[in-house]
This record gives sequence, structure tokens and C-alpha cells, in this order.
Amino acid sequence: MIAKEDILRVVQERWKIPCDAKAILINISENLTWRLEADNWRRILRVHRPGYHTRTGIESELAWLAAVQAQTGLSTAAAIPGLDGHLVQEARLDTVRHLVLFEHLGGRHFAAGEPMEPLFRRLGEQTAHLHVHARDWVHPDWFERFAWDEAAVFGTAATWGDWRVAPNVTPEIRTLLERVERTVTQRLTAYGKGADRYGLIHADLRLANVLAEGQRLHLIDFDDCGFGWFGYDFAAAISFMEDDPQTPVLKTAWVAGYREVRALAEADVAMLDTFVMLRRMALLAWIGSHMEATEPQALAPHFAAGTARLGAHYLDGNGPFIP
Repeated sequence: MIAKEDILRVVQERWKIPCDAKAILINISENLTWRLEADNWRRILRVHRPGYHTRTGIESELAWLAAVQAQTGLSTAAAIPGLDGHLVQEARLDTVRHLVLFEHLGGRHFAAGEPMEPLFRRLGEQTAHLHVHARDWVHPDWFERFAWDEAAVFGTAATWGDWRVAPNVTPEIRTLLERVERTVTQRLTAYGKGADRYGLIHADLRLANVLAEGQRLHLIDFDDCGFGWFGYDFAAAISFMEDDPQTPVLKTAWVAGYREVRALAEADVAMLDTFVMLRRMALLAWIGSHMEATEPQALAPHFAAGTARLGAHYLDGNGPFIP
């Protein structure tokens, strides 16, 4: 684990921050996320996971983020340049790491279980604005981001690894989920990757990455942004709560909000269930490849069995949601 004293030393060398700033580790996932704070001053530091994104990949994320901030009314956290003018810094900590400092945004997280229909309607609307921008934005020639398609989840070089080796994937669960994988792949292939349905997406707009401040939403953490189906952003929004009883209502609310901004045909809505299963199986693989973090450890005992239950409903033609 990286010591907070080392974090503060590195940050003080690369950015102008208060001399009495403190560092608090707030999340371990793909990256380490630290909150830096002093009196009336806060920032968020992302310490990137080694070997996940290249420096060019990180700079690509920040280029889109800057364009979203400049060209839309969406609220996101701005990256703060270092003393040398660069947004991405490099430092040797436990190993060589890339670092990005962001402004701190107010608001609160919603928690699974509380009424969220209004939130999801607003989130659908704002996601549509994001997709409109993504379709119109001409990215730089050097732009480099992951894809979140069937190859990224099910392929031999899957981004988060093979879901089959995740904790508690029994032979019975593996057999069922292999049927799900085949069905998902077939439906995605038939749906295709036309420009009206596939492009640059956030890819991780789950509750942890949405802050509500009054009626305003802040969309944070574009670290997984990349190329995928626009409907995948709904699947990401219900990550880890796919079996919540209110999820079908949230789906309806998200679609209604989205349609206030951008067309969404019935064929697109029908594919949302498939995107939910694609995302759920990606998360199963993510748990298996991130067992050093507390969230995967907490989810691991039951996640494979829950994914199988969702998959069985999906194969039965009832969608993945469990009433």
C-alpha cells in the first residue's frame, strides 16, 4: 500500500497545494483515489493502476472530458494541470504511476434501496446529452481508448479477464453462463455497430460515479470511457443492483429521460436487457481480477450465483430482471 506521506510528497512536487493538506484514501478499484484537503480546499487525486491505461489513453480521456466541459452543459470534474502545465503526471511510488488531479465536486451519492426514479430520469437525459456530444465531437488523431464490446468481455484478451475463473463459478454456473454468453454475442452481432447506436460512451455511470446536488447531477470518473453501444451506459448505471426490485422502473425512467434529448427506437430499448447481461458478466470477470480491493471481496461470495439467476431469466425471455 502506498503511504499517504509519499502521496503528499509527490503531489507537493507536481502541483501547487496548501502546505498543510492531508491525504485520505477513499477508494481502491482500477485506481487508487485520494481526497486531498485543507481548510476550505479540496481536490481528488487519481493514482492510476499500472498497466491499465497508457499515458496516451489517459490523455485521451481528459481530452474528451475537456470537450464535454467546454461544449455541453453537463457538470463534470475538471482536471488540474501540474506546475509543468501537463494534466498527466508521472511518479515513482510503489512502482511508476500516472497521476491526475481533479477538482472536488459537491453533492451526495445515492444508495441502493432508496427511491431513485427521478434520479434515473435525469441520468437518462444527461446520458443522452453525452451521447449527442460524442457523436458530433471529432477526436484527435492520437485518441486511444478501450472498446466495451463482446470481444472486450468474452474474448481471449478480455479487458477484465475471464469470467469463468471468478470466485464461485461452479460447473453448473459456468454451463448456464456459457449459454448466456452465446446468446448475448448473437444478439449483439445482429444489432450491429452503426453510428446511431455505437460510439464513445462513459461506460461506468453507476451510482458511485453520479453525485446529486439539488436538481443538478455531477458525472464523474471517465476513467473507463471508451467505444461501446450507447445502451451500455444504462447497463452500467444499474451495476451491482440488477436484481433490485425497482430496477425495471428505473429502466423506464432512464428511457423516458433519454428520449427527451435523443431518439431511442424500440429496437434499441429491447437491447437494453442484453447490455445488462454483457455488463453483469464483465463485472463478474472484474471481481475475479480485482480481489485485492474491498468491494470485489464483499461481492465475491454471491455474485456468480446472482449472475446465474439473472442469466436464467434472460434466457427464458423475461429479461434479466428478477421481480
